[in-house]
Amino acid sequence: MLYKKSMINCILLSALLLGGCNKKSTSAIIETPPLPLNILSTSINDIQSNALDGSRFPVASAIKIKLNNSVDRTTVASAISLSSNANGDAALSFLYENNDSTIVVKPAVSLNYLTRYELQVIPTLKSVKKGSLNNYYSLNFNTQIDSSDKFPRVSDDALLDIVQQKTFKYFWDFAHPVSGLARERNASGDIVTSGGSGFGIMAIPVAINRNFITRSEGLTRLKTIVNFLLNKADKFHGAFSHWLNGATGAVVPFSTKDNGADLVETSYLVAGLLTTREYFNNNSTDEISLRADINKICDAVEWNWFRQNNQDVLYWHWSPNYNWEMNHKIIGWNECLITYIMAASSNNYAIPAAVYHKGFAANGAIINNKSYYGYSLPLGPSNGGPLFFAHYSFLGINPNGLKDQYADYQQQVVNHSKINYQYCLTNPKKYFGYSKNCWGLTASDIPGGYAANEPNNDIGVITPTAALSSFPYTPLESMQALQFFYYTLGNKIFTEYGFMDAFSLKDNWYSGTTLAIDQGPIIVMIENYRSQLIWNLLSNCTEVKRGMKNLGFTAPYIN
Repeated sequence: MLYKKSMINCILLSALLLGGCNKKSTSAIIETPPLPLNILSTSINDIQSNALDGSRFPVASAIKIKLNNSVDRTTVASAISLSSNANGDAALSFLYENNDSTIVVKPAVSLNYLTRYELQVIPTLKSVKKGSLNNYYSLNFNTQIDSSDKFPRVSDDALLDIVQQKTFKYFWDFAHPVSGLARERNASGDIVTSGGSGFGIMAIPVAINRNFITRSEGLTRLKTIVNFLLNKADKFHGAFSHWLNGATGAVVPFSTKDNGADLVETSYLVAGLLTTREYFNNNSTDEISLRADINKICDAVEWNWFRQNNQDVLYWHWSPNYNWEMNHKIIGWNECLITYIMAASSNNYAIPAAVYHKGFAANGAIINNKSYYGYSLPLGPSNGGPLFFAHYSFLGINPNGLKDQYADYQQQVVNHSKINYQYCLTNPKKYFGYSKNCWGLTASDIPGGYAANEPNNDIGVITPTAALSSFPYTPLESMQALQFFYYTLGNKIFTEYGFMDAFSLKDNWYSGTTLAIDQGPIIVMIENYRSQLIWNLLSNCTEVKRGMKNLGFTAPYIN
């Protein structure tokens, strides 16, 4: 019995031991699975990422990443990066809060101003519970403007000298070596522009008067230009194409059917030539010869022929291959008032007044007399349209005191400029950067293309020529813009050829381009603000005064 009882106890003990072993073994196999790591929220300087709304941040900003679990610190540095396209990855330091469930990311050194950065967090980030980040994460943000001066402060007059001189270099140093004409833009090779060259030709008297070049140097350059236009450049009923080859004078098509005459661009060129004819008024053989050649070019333009069979309107284009197929009537209000003035001022092919009144002015339909931001605007689209409407025709035609039955043109250009300024100041689209110091919408390069920027087509691109060419109309507002563009933005937009064509602070985009049609008005209109030199030259030209009088204009300078 004792033996049997002992056996039973052994069996029971073995069962208990085996049961205990089985229980222990089951516990070792069943483990808690890793939990996914999720980002609950991110913030920059305590502003939640979903509420950034175009905010700009100090260059020493702290970024907080809140997670659902404590993070494994050993995985942080390799999983989190902060980079910009221009400067690569930034060195970072990391702090931890809330039992390591919040990572505080700080740049080891200050970030760059006015730069777009991207924060990236990749799935190699792990929690202490071995869970991986469930997805890639990125956050984009922009840094603030550096308000310090980038160039030494000078007097306002000296600053205007700097801008005029640098901008003139576009037309002087970068001119085509054969023709002397202005290249279309800073990357256009042999392509020169007739209209932009007209603006650059107007700038030559400015450069002489400001001692950027000598009178002899200016005369030599003009002789080269005039000889090329007279003897080599393609012409169609006396008119020039929009683009030419600066070496050969052959047409470079602006578009498929725009491969012949461009009457508007021709009018800018003729206005420039007449301006310099008035300036080079000495009795030296060279200056007499220059004036005679300019007259040959200007008198050969058959303005009246561009009425297309004597209609009471001018047509913009004519092609030797497509004739009038573009069918673009020149009807106002736009940049083409100068075209009708030049056409009425021709010695040989002047248009009758009816072409202006029935064509450009559309029998008075040009008038709208609406108000925007408290400023009455006699002509033009709502809010005035792009500011080049107020510039191109008035580089040489003085709007002060100029009137006809449709408008007071001084009121038109001044109020157009103030409306453009007030729109940018009000900034209804809340674009970063727009202010009393940063304004001006007009046609220019934009990211990926070219557009007529204006209040009704505003994508956040500022064009320096808009504010700077408005100096005669808005001197205080234009000077504020110039100081901001030059001192604050500095070499981000100011180059060896003056200001870049355009920029967008909201996108940290800078065009890197310079265009003849935008550089020329800056030099000329700043000079008109300072001395009225170009206004006095063209507006007092005998043919121009006669033509404007015939169209019904009145002004102190029209006898």
